[in-house]
Amino acid sequence: MKQNPMKIFSLGLQHVLAMYAGAVIVPLIVGGALGLDGKQLTYLVSIDLLTSGIATLLQVWKNRYFGIGLPVVLGCTFTAVGPMIAIGQQYGISAVYGAILISGLFVILIAKYFGSFIKLFPPVVQGSVVTIIGVTLVPVAINNMAGGVGSKDFGSPINLLLSFGVLLFIIMMNRFFTGFVRAISILLGIIGGTIIAFFLGMINFHPVYNSAWFHFVQPFYFGMPTFKPSAIITMILVAIVSMIESTGVFLALGKITEQKIGSEDLARGYRSEGLAMILGSIFNAFPYTTYSQNVGLVQITGVRKRNVIVVTGLILIGLGLIPKIGALTTLIPTPVLGGAMLPMFGMVIASGIKILSEVDFSRQENLFIIASSVGIGLGVTVVPNLFSSLPEGLRILTDNGIVAGSLSAVFLNLIFNMGTKKSKVAFRSEVDVA
Repeated sequence: MKQNPMKIFSLGLQHVLAMYAGAVIVPLIVGGALGLDGKQLTYLVSIDLLTSGIATLLQVWKNRYFGIGLPVVLGCTFTAVGPMIAIGQQYGISAVYGAILISGLFVILIAKYFGSFIKLFPPVVQGSVVTIIGVTLVPVAINNMAGGVGSKDFGSPINLLLSFGVLLFIIMMNRFFTGFVRAISILLGIIGGTIIAFFLGMINFHPVYNSAWFHFVQPFYFGMPTFKPSAIITMILVAIVSMIESTGVFLALGKITEQKIGSEDLARGYRSEGLAMILGSIFNAFPYTTYSQNVGLVQITGVRKRNVIVVTGLILIGLGLIPKIGALTTLIPTPVLGGAMLPMFGMVIASGIKILSEVDFSRQENLFIIASSVGIGLGVTVVPNLFSSLPEGLRILTDNGIVAGSLSAVFLNLIFNMGTKKSKVAFRSEVDVA
């Protein structure tokens, strides 16, 4: 039966819209936190869209070595936002890409053996890690809601009204709507807030006027990667959490599409994500993983064809080659961005709590693991000079709250849980079953 090209295109575009807010807001948050100028920020948004498209095609293309062949869309994981900001602020943006490169190679190398390695990350560890990452992101959102650190109008009534107005709008969209409208509530909130900011005279269109219509990919745009041990450890931990999340998505999609997913299929899926991370490093973009909101869209629409996802990937690549589209997103005022960031970062915390709900809280040992690891992670984040007198080799593990908290969770789990009973690994799925 002949397929309607326009229908396939519209279905592919719908997938783009479902993930667009997340795909665009990540470079805006990271780039803003690292002090990138308008031109650099435009590049970061554009290259993120383009690399998301390439990563999606790599995952859809099933072959002997990589690609799970399921209708999945890839984008930058929010789990990586806090770590990238922390690494960039401490070591510079080149260290971010060095860490992403090594983490991508790590994923490819352990893809075949991840089933046994995952035992070190049961729900009590996963939940603690994700919760630590989420909580460390919230101050970034709050500062942006006030206008951004160092801004002359920090905390002004206009900034607060605009940011909390965006937050309230997003809350109302999630209260009174379902399905696709709810899925793009963040995007609609950002658009609405930016329109209001335009009438308040807060929008400068010069970045759009000065940007080109077309550009080519420029590898290592921000310079060659540098390699810092603590940054690499941080990004490897992020990669492991992403692999665990992707496993749940793969298994859920296998059920939706009525395909049996075996260990070899999972290994090919992991390798594709590793390749996507390496591309993210080379193109100076981000680490990429499976977007669960697009899985929910597959379930809602009932469209399971891979050619729709191929179109999605091609649309993303096309958008990434047009800098003016990337420049448009940089017009979003900081308070508007902050208002949209707060619920998204809160969802990272909520995701961590959701994972922790699988933990047996009747066991004092699990409570101790969570309390100590989250406490250490937050403590190091709030008091970054806590271990400043230690030798540099030890500070690799202690200077970063995410690393310190995550490694504490793994270590404490080994002490309290490994060997005391059979370890059971429950693969999770965050598919929205609206």
